[in-house]
Amino acid sequence: MRRFGIAGKASSRTKTAAAVVAIAALALTGCGRSESSAGASGSAGGFAKDSLIGVALPQKTSENWVLAEQLFNDGLKNAGFKPDVQFANSGVSEQQNEISTMVTKGAKVIIVGAIDGKQLGTQLKQAKDAGATVIAYDRLLENTNDVDYYVAYDNFKVGQLQGQALLDGMKAKKANGPYNVELFAGSPDDANAKVFFDGAMSVLKPKIDDGTLHVLSGQKSFEQAVTQGWKAENAQKRMDTILAANYTTAPLDGVLSPNDTLARAIITSVKSAGKPIPVVTGQDSEVESVKSIMAGEQYSTINKDTRNLVKQAIDMVSKLQAGQQPDINDTKSYNNGVKTVPTYLLPPVIVTKANAKEAYANDPTLSKLTQ
Repeated sequence: MRRFGIAGKASSRTKTAAAVVAIAALALTGCGRSESSAGASGSAGGFAKDSLIGVALPQKTSENWVLAEQLFNDGLKNAGFKPDVQFANSGVSEQQNEISTMVTKGAKVIIVGAIDGKQLGTQLKQAKDAGATVIAYDRLLENTNDVDYYVAYDNFKVGQLQGQALLDGMKAKKANGPYNVELFAGSPDDANAKVFFDGAMSVLKPKIDDGTLHVLSGQKSFEQAVTQGWKAENAQKRMDTILAANYTTAPLDGVLSPNDTLARAIITSVKSAGKPIPVVTGQDSEVESVKSIMAGEQYSTINKDTRNLVKQAIDMVSKLQAGQQPDINDTKSYNNGVKTVPTYLLPPVIVTKANAKEAYANDPTLSKLTQ
């Protein structure tokens, strides 16, 4: 590090004790700037404990986002900060305006759960120019240099777990294939959606290629599988169409669903068509889906405890406030098109009826559903 280089020169050319002290102090100051600003220009030297922290969240499309609002408000207050937590239920333009307002108010850190991570470049630059640190929360901010950190669950792993759960669930029902399956993906404006899908397809595509899995609709690509806005009605309508066109007589063994909201919509469609419920995956551990899993309908979900994700984001803020480098455990995987963003990933957990009681043992709400 630079500190040791300067200190080495000082010790070899010492003339007076005062000179040594002065040079060492300068070296330590320089190192402090280097360490605290390595990831975020706004973190140099820290900032006041009671500073404003902005949190820009997307639409309230799932339970985890609604829960995050309260967790951020309570957690940031308890940590001594002033939270400004906003949803953008009206869309991208509202989120753009909210971030700009946070910058104007003097937010030292802005945490962004983006609706569309490609459309916030102007506002993120505004934040960085004002000296704020930008943290991408749950969804990567893309095509911008003006993002300092990313905190999320391992979303590629989420997809892999979903793909494997689909295979395991079908095999438990019918020991040998081939199996008829359909594929659903999330909203194309959400950076996570393709990561989930790619993770799942890393498991499923070899089985499609070798004939173990048949996609009767022929809709195998991400672009064909997307569900705009993560809206349940869009998934249900697409499932209705697929069933009518391809499954009047053929059995449907499984459906890859990227989250719980869409999983329930898919199951509703299947029920409406009068067909047996196939193996359906999910994500987010929503209350209604956990109930469905315990009732033997939805096969699986993913536990990505929002409490832990918000806690990790707030820990990042606290480290920045103290002028320290936030914890990072991935420096290679998340290139946003312009830069590789320093990332902290949390591990997701697959949940089926078999392990639900154990998986939710520490969740005060979901644990009651598994008794």
